Amino acid sequence: MSVTTPQTQPRTDSRYTVGSLSTRPVWLVGVLAALAGAVVTEAFALVARAAGVPMEAASPGAEEAAALPVGGFAGGVLFWSVAGIVLAVALARWAKRPARTFTVTTVVLTALSLAGPAVAPHTATSTQVVLALSHGVAAGLVIPVLARRLSHVRR
Repeated sequence: MSVTTPQTQPRTDSRYTVGSLSTRPVWLVGVLAALAGAVVTEAFALVARAAGVPMEAASPGAEEAAALPVGGFAGGVLFWSVAGIVLAVALARWAKRPARTFTVTTVVLTALSLAGPAVAPHTATSTQVVLALSHGVAAGLVIPVLARRLSHVRR
């Protein structure tokens, strides 16, 4: 009887593949998610423009709506994603359950962000809808990616 050692098979689970986002630094995963969110959200806004949605909105207190520039949606996603990345990095370091804390916090903040489009004065309803949906598009791309990465934080 000969004794053979079993060959170890490489794991095929995506959590263990080389280059997987679960092994990358949280900040890098956040940057990649933010870039993807910015591109997709800007594409969504461009489709809305092409469909004839007037891209003019006013801030509270403004007397008239101003044009929303091309690239403005992407810029907004990138700006607010920086806050999300900082939050994710802090939670990865100090939170007991970083993925859950991040998800709950960012979903609540996203829900609160919908108030902006809802109360935008001098803004067409179709524009308000596109603005609100764009918040959901961006959050739907960035939050799950960062939350998944945070679920792999080990203490």
